[in-house]
Amino acid sequence: MFLSYFTEQPMSAYPAEEGLKEGFTSVLFSNKYYDPVEGSRLFNERIEEYKLAEQVGFDGIMVNEHHNAPFCMQARITVMSSILAAITERAKIVQLGNPLPTYDSPLMFAEEIAMIDMISKGRLISGIVRGAGQESVCLNANPAYNRERFNEAHDLLVKTMTDDGPFSWEGEHFQYRVVNPWARVLQKPHPRIWVPGVFSAETIRWAAQHRYPYISLNTPLHLTGELWQIYDQAARASGYEPGPENRGYLLRVHVQEDGDKARENAREFMWMQGEFTGIGHPYWTSPAGYGSSARRLDYARMANSEIRGSRASRFEKQLAAREIVAGTPDEVIRELRVVLETCRPSILMLWGNDGGVNHDDSLRCIELMGNEVLPALRDMGDELGLHDPIELDTPVSLALTPPDELIPVESDDEDRPEDASDSKALQMFR
Repeated sequence: MFLSYFTEQPMSAYPAEEGLKEGFTSVLFSNKYYDPVEGSRLFNERIEEYKLAEQVGFDGIMVNEHHNAPFCMQARITVMSSILAAITERAKIVQLGNPLPTYDSPLMFAEEIAMIDMISKGRLISGIVRGAGQESVCLNANPAYNRERFNEAHDLLVKTMTDDGPFSWEGEHFQYRVVNPWARVLQKPHPRIWVPGVFSAETIRWAAQHRYPYISLNTPLHLTGELWQIYDQAARASGYEPGPENRGYLLRVHVQEDGDKARENAREFMWMQGEFTGIGHPYWTSPAGYGSSARRLDYARMANSEIRGSRASRFEKQLAAREIVAGTPDEVIRELRVVLETCRPSILMLWGNDGGVNHDDSLRCIELMGNEVLPALRDMGDELGLHDPIELDTPVSLALTPPDELIPVESDDEDRPEDASDSKALQMFR
């Protein structure tokens, strides 16, 4: 298996009561509440935690990017990636991912990715995303063109990484007289591209059509199998047989020697669900044009965890459903076996710490994961046939798949309506 560590890097040192009073903590919640002294402390603590994650045996360190909200301090994914390239020696740097359509220059990403890949000596996984709705608002990107810009930016990024320059690009959204960057990726033909997501069946199909692994972000276990059905059908219609190496799963996991302490710290995962922070507004979470009008309200409700019941019951229900796993190493290993048997991902991202979990507890969580949990997961992975796509040396994309690995495409698959395979349970992913 490929096992990676993740944290949202929350800005926990802010007056949460002000956010609750305001009614939201994203986009327009004033940055006067951001304390850069505390920010400096938190950034440097996270860097220590990342270094420990490599030392105890994680295969990768996952980073992401969000804007104008205390739930994530990483405003530029390439900045933290470049830091990791310099301070680590072995672990992959897993970008999930570069928000292509929210910036005006795919060429900028190509140059930054190349620098990081060279400095890290070929350890970069250059994942890509559309960017959440609120990112479009924060970065002044028109959400109506988000998917169009994503598709075109992807094509330009891949061409820039693989083809010799100079060449020109005259697209619908991006135009360059000269594409000829003197910063080129070390990995050939280019770093692996992984695609994370939650809601969009269209993005799942797009990832499958390019043979990019899809990383499901903490989706409910009982629905994740149906999500893979969408991927698998699109993969077979594209001419290859998918497997666990095409599947990734991000899960909130916290470990301590004392199970009660682990579960108490795990309550901090509720930060992202409107309990303490992460409170959004439907117009920002899913702005007009970003997705279909039919799913805007459902998307906003899910993003803000609008679930009936008390705070305690929400947390307990997520523990029971294994959407959060917390406890001693032995307890966590038992729960993760169920997750692996149910979801069958070869790529597993362990979201170890969030909210106000202190530095010492974060370090201890990482240490226990590395020393006790990861070895058990690797044994399970071998038992269940969940093999690391990097060790398998799978093709980095469908376009670069050798002809002898392709399978015949049945003609009736081409005629199948795009959403015919979607179950009622997966309406929320559309």
